[in-house]
Amino acid sequence: MTGTMRQDDRSARERVELVDTLLERVEALPDEEGRVLAVELARALLDLYGEALARITTLVAQTDPAVGDRLVEDELVTHLLLLHGLHPDTPQERVRRAVEQVRSRTGVSGIELVGLDEGVARVRLPAGGCRASGAAVRAALEEAVVAAAPEVTAVEIVQDAPAPAFIPAESLFRQVGASGGRGA
Repeated sequence: MTGTMRQDDRSARERVELVDTLLERVEALPDEEGRVLAVELARALLDLYGEALARITTLVAQTDPAVGDRLVEDELVTHLLLLHGLHPDTPQERVRRAVEQVRSRTGVSGIELVGLDEGVARVRLPAGGCRASGAAVRAALEEAVVAAAPEVTAVEIVQDAPAPAFIPAESLFRQVGASGGRGA
């Protein structure tokens, strides 16, 4: 092995899309027996490779935890770890990191993870003051959270109430000027 990646991230994403397309084609096959056999074959291969990946991650963690940290930073490796339930970070840690990335990318301060309970991630989104549109930020949050933690079944956006406009009470009354007339 040379130490270089065999595929860049773009190529890996294309390969994932190809796998998805092929699975869709298998599921659409008219021959039910062939479809079931193909799905069982794919599942058996996934299980086999998942077991191998579990052994690799265990060996890496025992040998050099820093390498494990670097592996988690790789997009494709992270997806494989998630697929096989091997990701070393808790769902809450992964969701918190995803929220921080959206906050950084959008420039919207105040976005924060409120909690993660029973598969529902609650994320606070500040009212107003967003440079990006609210709908775009919501979509980015939902996409990032589900990608980081596929076990999350829903993303609930908790919108802060807008701060009430403060109007000094004295400004509500017109003042009477020294000449007896009304002033503004």
